[in-house]
Amino acid sequence: MKILVTVKQVAVVDDEFEIDGLGIDDRYVTHDLNEWDEYAVEEAVQIQEAADEDVEVVTVTVGPEESEETIRQALAKGADRAVRVWDDTLVEAGLLDPATKARVVEAVAAEEDPDLVLTGVQSADDGFGATGVTLAERLGFEWAAVVNDLELDREAGVAAVHRELEGGIEELADVQLPAVLTIQTGINDPRYASLRGIRQAQSKELAVKSLEDVGLSPADIESPLEQTSLYEPTSESDATVFEGSAEETAGELAAVLREAGVAN
Repeated sequence: MKILVTVKQVAVVDDEFEIDGLGIDDRYVTHDLNEWDEYAVEEAVQIQEAADEDVEVVTVTVGPEESEETIRQALAKGADRAVRVWDDTLVEAGLLDPATKARVVEAVAAEEDPDLVLTGVQSADDGFGATGVTLAERLGFEWAAVVNDLELDREAGVAAVHRELEGGIEELADVQLPAVLTIQTGINDPRYASLRGIRQAQSKELAVKSLEDVGLSPADIESPLEQTSLYEPTSESDATVFEGSAEETAGELAAVLREAGVAN
């Protein structure tokens, strides 16, 4: 069995920052593994550890060389190898919409022929949450989104999934493999990478491929999105944080409510 997990490096911005053109000044930005992808990696590794057959976990990333540190995090947590797709054409393409990114991942999936694809529900920086389901449509796989519990029946070729719906409703559904599942936070407790895992990650395969390597041309990644500006939205109101015990802050809260006209 082979599980393909999409992994993205996301930008993490400080509480206080400055905008520099179409981006955030580098002084205020660090990078990390996308939170939802971290849960997807953990789920794949747990499936591998519980299986009574060989299960290979392969990560795929559409990103620059700088994202390799993040990819190594996934390898340190138990993924077997990684594929990273990037070249000058992708650099020039700028902001990739979910459909365009799914097209690139689809090309990798076509080579890897996975039984199961796990993606995070969304990305923490640009907020896109459609790459997984778009990928499923392109691959012709069944899919389930916002999965917060998963049981695999390999003999039957079925994934029994719980999905988190609006209004606190949860849905139980059977999805035929091969399938794409977008993983919600809380499905598991992502492990910390052990020192041994970190050392092993350095020697695991991380294949770097261009668009041409995966059978795509520049025409395949013409994203309809163009970033034209970046600004910090104006806050309509300020939040007041009361620090201290309930006894200490009750009077302060009562004063605010009286001032707002919602209490006497």
